[in-house]
Amino acid sequence: MEKFRQVAIVGGTHGNEFTGAYLIKKFDNFPELVKRPSFKTLVMLANPQAFQANRRYLDKDLNRCFSIEDLNNSLGSSYEENRARFINQILGPKGNPQVDFIMDLHSSTANMGLSIILLDDNPFNIKLAAYLSSIQPTVKIYSWIEPEKESFFLNSICDKGFGIEVGPIPQGTLQATLFQKTEELIHAILDYLEKYNQGEIPQVSHSVTIYQHLKVVDYPKNEDGEIEGMIHPQLQGRDYEELKPGEPLFLTFDGKTIYYEEESSVYPVFINEAAYYEKGIAMCFTRKKQVSG
Repeated sequence: MEKFRQVAIVGGTHGNEFTGAYLIKKFDNFPELVKRPSFKTLVMLANPQAFQANRRYLDKDLNRCFSIEDLNNSLGSSYEENRARFINQILGPKGNPQVDFIMDLHSSTANMGLSIILLDDNPFNIKLAAYLSSIQPTVKIYSWIEPEKESFFLNSICDKGFGIEVGPIPQGTLQATLFQKTEELIHAILDYLEKYNQGEIPQVSHSVTIYQHLKVVDYPKNEDGEIEGMIHPQLQGRDYEELKPGEPLFLTFDGKTIYYEEESSVYPVFINEAAYYEKGIAMCFTRKKQVSG
């Protein structure tokens, strides 16, 4: 069994998501907190200029700049494109990385609680996610995998690791409880990796719930692409809860309710995420499935 030699903790990929950015600053100041005997832990503030400006990004969403094509495109000249290539040099190259595991720390204005974002079906990632949900039952696991489509998130540099998403928290703010819960989750991951290296892998006997990505859903819009409605009050804040056919989805500005009309139930996540308005995403639909840990 191959051991973990180097682990990366990345925060501030989006500059106005302060939980991850300030955890990186904390770990920079107190490196003993993330030190483990059997591997080296690298901490990185991914987008320092956007963090300084308290903006999600300066030119382009950094967490959408990690396709192999973009990383190999020397013509890309935006700050985030250059930053992605730099990160790929430090952690990657993508597909043959220098690090063995990446945690990418994010926060959300949506009611995501403590969420693990999987980008692939790597068995190790699923086992670790199952273990984390067994010791902290509030942890949710969202598998954002789009078949036949390359992931362009930072975490895709390495096949082991995942994103950590916490919320709800407004952009550009800190919230102590979520900060502490995120840090506890990081320590639990580091401890698991240490036990793995020592041949003492914690076993999880039960199955784990995974919310499998189905599709993104946009807001109702007019012919000019302008939003004509908002998340229905009965749906707001109900991330990971069942949405049944016939239940309210949107409320238009003229007071009409748009209902969910597909045949089977779904479980929406990232409901009304502030950063996704520009991406045309009101929420993501998922289906719930059980997987052995």
